[in-house]
Amino acid sequence: MAIPKALMLVFPLFWFLSSTILSTLPTQANTFLPCNETEKHALLRFKHALYDPRNRLSSWSVHENCCEWNGVRCHNITGRVIELHLRNPCLSDSGEISCVTSNFSLGGKVSPALLQLEFLNHLDLSFNEFGGAPIPSFLGSIRSLTYLDLSDSSFGGLIPPQLGNLSNLRYLILGGSNYFSTSKQEPPSLYIENLHWISHLSSLEYLDMYQVDLHMEVHWVELTSMPSSLSYLALEDCKLDNMSPSLKYVNFTSLTFLSVASNDFIHEIPTWLFNLNTSLLHLDLAVNQLNGQIPECLAQLKRLKYLSLYSNSFTGQIPECFGQLICLESLSLDFNSFDGPIPSSLGNLSSLASLYLFGNRLNGTLPSSLWLLPNLVDLVIGNNSLVGIVSEAHLKKLSKLKSLEMSSPYLIFKVKSNWVPPFQLEHLSMSSCHLGPNFPKWVQTQTSLQYLDISNSGIIDSTPTWLWKWASGISQLIDLSNNQISGNLSGVWLNNTMIYLNSNFFTGLLPALSSNVIVLNMANNSFSGPISQFLCQKLNRTSKLETLDLSNNDLSGELPQCWNSWSSLTHLNLGNNNLSGKIHDSLSSVLSFEALHLQNNSFSGSIPSSLRDFTSLDLLDLSGNQLLGNIPDWIGELTSLNVLCLRSNKFTGEIPLQICRLSSLIVLDLVDNELSGFIPKCLNNFSLMAAIKTPDGLFTALQYSIFEIYVESLMLMTVGRELEYKGILKYVRMIDLSSNNLSGSIPTELSQLAGQRFLNLSRNHLMGSILEKIGRMTSLLSLDLSMNHLSGEIPQSLANLTFLNRLNLSHNHLRGRIPLSTQLQSFDAFSYIDNAQLCGAPLTKTCIADDESLSMEAIEENEGFEMPWFYISSMVLGFIVGFWGVCGALIFKKNWRYAYFQFVYYIGDWVYVVVATRLNWFRDNLRGL
Repeated sequence: MAIPKALMLVFPLFWFLSSTILSTLPTQANTFLPCNETEKHALLRFKHALYDPRNRLSSWSVHENCCEWNGVRCHNITGRVIELHLRNPCLSDSGEISCVTSNFSLGGKVSPALLQLEFLNHLDLSFNEFGGAPIPSFLGSIRSLTYLDLSDSSFGGLIPPQLGNLSNLRYLILGGSNYFSTSKQEPPSLYIENLHWISHLSSLEYLDMYQVDLHMEVHWVELTSMPSSLSYLALEDCKLDNMSPSLKYVNFTSLTFLSVASNDFIHEIPTWLFNLNTSLLHLDLAVNQLNGQIPECLAQLKRLKYLSLYSNSFTGQIPECFGQLICLESLSLDFNSFDGPIPSSLGNLSSLASLYLFGNRLNGTLPSSLWLLPNLVDLVIGNNSLVGIVSEAHLKKLSKLKSLEMSSPYLIFKVKSNWVPPFQLEHLSMSSCHLGPNFPKWVQTQTSLQYLDISNSGIIDSTPTWLWKWASGISQLIDLSNNQISGNLSGVWLNNTMIYLNSNFFTGLLPALSSNVIVLNMANNSFSGPISQFLCQKLNRTSKLETLDLSNNDLSGELPQCWNSWSSLTHLNLGNNNLSGKIHDSLSSVLSFEALHLQNNSFSGSIPSSLRDFTSLDLLDLSGNQLLGNIPDWIGELTSLNVLCLRSNKFTGEIPLQICRLSSLIVLDLVDNELSGFIPKCLNNFSLMAAIKTPDGLFTALQYSIFEIYVESLMLMTVGRELEYKGILKYVRMIDLSSNNLSGSIPTELSQLAGQRFLNLSRNHLMGSILEKIGRMTSLLSLDLSMNHLSGEIPQSLANLTFLNRLNLSHNHLRGRIPLSTQLQSFDAFSYIDNAQLCGAPLTKTCIADDESLSMEAIEENEGFEMPWFYISSMVLGFIVGFWGVCGALIFKKNWRYAYFQFVYYIGDWVYVVVATRLNWFRDNLRGL
């Protein structure tokens, strides 16, 4: 009977342990136990409050077991709902996007029916679309929750402090916007008033609040450190501006991961960070404004595996102590202001896989220890002032290298022609590095290459026969630009996502194109043949091409009407070729144009009305053609326009008033046409020209970027000569209406354009005076009003234009004195010539009032000519009387002479005694030291 009693004691214990273990193992479906009816109906109410456009919750039926529903997990034993996995299925756990065109996001309202799920411990609603709705405060009452993920679901407003009631919560993930959102308006971001509620989450291990506005909580460091079990803290892009640099110690005893990237810290690295030496493995301080030098005590973080100080304002040399971080696997110091050499101690980091030093001021030669890092995968050291020769001997031990970025005009890459590298690169960027003059044959061995940039590398050679077939396997980018590479590309097929062959010596017909190409730049070559041969090529599917630059070649013929295959085009540049004919309405097949360059060809006819449909157009350059007729009134409908260039055509009629609707315009160039009538008074509606400062984000179409930046450029006549504006085009503010037949006066409203930098109204028939308040245009760099019929005086306010470096008021009817100022007198006389009644410097003609003033001064000078002799004679007489008054008495009076010299001897003795006493005192003090 003893055995059955033992079994009776053991069995309940066994059952209890088994149920406990099984309770921690959720299952996808429980076919044995039906789910709780109360919870089923609660889930159905939760579903009905949601917006589900793709029927993701179609399995949620009253007739089905809720434990078998999609996204629902039940307890194995009890059948109670314990987990809801409703993350957008388009995003995998690894972060890969599996669907883009369809919207699988849930939306609507989060129902309080969830409160009836008494045992719910896991709730994931991430990557859905709740349109700025607030996070429900009732979630703080689901005390069983251990995991809550509401990230990237477009929740907005105040984060409810009731979440602090979730004492069992271990994982909390909030913030972010929805990648899959189709709304054009950004929802309101999440924010907090304080973080005191975080301190109540005693079980918290993982906290991620990406893009939550935390700027109102100045004590975030102290409060987030209160949960002693916290090991992961990510507060990226949270508008934080202070890391409490005065704190010496913080209670992050378990913290292994800390990321506060993309905030607004403007101070040195706080010292409390260096006390996390027993736990911290990952530290990311990237994209802030942290400054100063890196302290040596950083070496205390011995366990650190990942360190990113990318894009800050650190200065000084990279400290040698970095070599003591022997566990380091990734080091990112790029885009700072570090100077000096690369420390040789980095060679001690045998585990280092990624080294990013790009974009600093580093100089000197590359340390030999750098080439001894056996695990190095990414070596990014370009855009510095590093010098020296890199040979195959340096690279022979870097067998794991996948990414090599060493763009620098001071580095010479010198290897044998038959060299076979020990590595297989995926990314190679050696822009501006000395690779030439021969085309590097060794790149042919890199069969895994996805990104190749050897632009501006001194190659003077013809393309090798193997190049294009080999290059077709490079999926991302190939950049051979700004070399002297020659070759006939007729019959070549290009298959890379981004292709830069511009500024070389390529010839022949344009190559065929794969539909995979997104950016193609072949400008500044010698391609010839009809443009239709390229644009009407047969593609296996609609092209993905977004940017096409074929400018400055010898292409000919008319624009074809086969634009249907190029519906993705946003940037097209066919300028400076030999194209002719009319601009067809068929261009309207491409409604996505943001920049259209057709300048300096021989196009004729009028501007096609189909262009009015290009509502996304930011830049339109039709200059240097033979276009005629009126500038159409509908031009004012293109309200996105930043740049409008119609110079050197044959346009007639008046400037349409509708042009004033283009409030985003920064360049208006109508030079050298046959326009007549008045200058519109409403040009002050150009709000970007009126503003002194404008945000760069308004000009995204002028700078296009995927893997590499394509920057729009424009030739403009701004300071008396034609200049190319490329990277700085977005800073230009110009109105040029010169060389037309405009009449009337200069509108006073123009003086309101305070941000205007270049104003040219020359070679017209303008009358009246120069704007009295022209001094308000304080940003002006160049002003040309020459060759008009302007009259009156030059306004005094013109002297306020302190930035003005070019002025031309010549060939008018101006009169009076040129206002006196350092600025206006610094220009030569050519700026004012042929104004018959104008006078004053720098003109040689003096003003009448000046002549009268000079005459009066001459009379006064003659009248006062004797005055100096009076003063001179008085001084001589005074000296004689004073000298003989003293010395004569000493000569003729013996007793006076004796008393005087006795006094002198007494004074001499007194001086000697004082000096001797001081010297003795000073000597005694020296002996006592």
